[in-house]
Amino acid sequence: QVQLVESGGGLVQPGGSLRLSCAASGSIFSIDSMGWYRQAPGKQRELVAGITSGGWINYADSVKGRFTISRDNAKNTVYLQMNSLKPEDTAVYYCNVLVVTTTRVRNHYWGQGTQVTVSS
Repeated sequence: QVQLVESGGGLVQPGGSLRLSCAASGSIFSIDSMGWYRQAPGKQRELVAGITSGGWINYADSVKGRFTISRDNAKNTVYLQMNSLKPEDTAVYYCNVLVVTTTRVRNHYWGQGTQVTVSS
C-alpha cells in the first residue's frame, strides 16, 4: 500500500558528508511527519531527526549542528544531510513516515534501511 525507498548510504571518512534520501509512494493521502532513525550493532534503534508537516524539527543531541533534515512535499521525500561525520555515526539508517492512506488509515511505515559506515 505504501512503500519507502532509501538511498544515499555508503562508506565515508571521518569529517566527510553524506546525504540520505527516502521517497514514499503508493496510496498516500497525506503525510503527517517524517523521521530518520539509526541502529548500530548491539544497540537499540534511536531517533536521529524528525520533521512534522508543519515544519517543526527535532534532532538527537548527538547530531545537532551536524545533521539537517528536510522534506520535499511534492516528491513525498525526506532527506538527511550529514556533515562532519564521526565513527560513532556508523549504523543502519531507517526512515519512518506517518502516512494517512487514500482509505484514511493512519500508520507508520519503515524504509528498508541503508548502511552508513564512517571509517578511515
